[in-house]
Amino acid sequence: MKKRKMKRKKKVTPEDKLGGKKISDFIRSLNTPITLSELIDILTKKYAIKLEEAAKMIYVAWKNGELEMLEPKPPRNLLSYTFTLRSLWFWLLTTLIGITIAIVLYVSEPPLIYLRYVLGSVFVLYLPGATLIEALYPRGEDLEPLERLALSIGLSLAVVPLIGLVLNYTPWGIRLQPILTALALFTECMAIAALIRKYKYYKLRLEELKF
Repeated sequence: MKKRKMKRKKKVTPEDKLGGKKISDFIRSLNTPITLSELIDILTKKYAIKLEEAAKMIYVAWKNGELEMLEPKPPRNLLSYTFTLRSLWFWLLTTLIGITIAIVLYVSEPPLIYLRYVLGSVFVLYLPGATLIEALYPRGEDLEPLERLALSIGLSLAVVPLIGLVLNYTPWGIRLQPILTALALFTECMAIAALIRKYKYYKLRLEELKF
């Protein structure tokens, strides 16, 4: 008896449903700006793509730089940019610095003292270098995440001793409060510099998209 060969049914991908197009090419073929909700409605209703698959396609394309997603009303100046979701990292960082200073200064007993050790280590060994790297390389595509992590720790180990050396020649000396204050000021200044540079790149990107 002849054995029948079983053919595997080819799995239909979301790209197949779009006629073999990438999501970025599909959006360009529309020849009109489109909101995220409108795009998902088209993909799910007209092309029968599952919501999860549509969201994944859009996210991957955005992550790879194939798509540019903008707010319906882009911020017009640095102040309005500061209060958008793009600047959420800045407020989280500022909050973390404030919490760390409060815990280091006022907590000396378990169990919160363990949190003091963790936050203090991050505050000294990571944040100064991380904000400096963000100021030097404000665009996400400039460095890989692992490179940012390594450079952040390395620069922190270089910057913190220099700050201590400078404090040693001041009337305040190398004590807990002056070191905390100096590191907090340095980190916050670098964060503000990074915020300004990110806004400038964002503004340039908006101008490029207009043309």
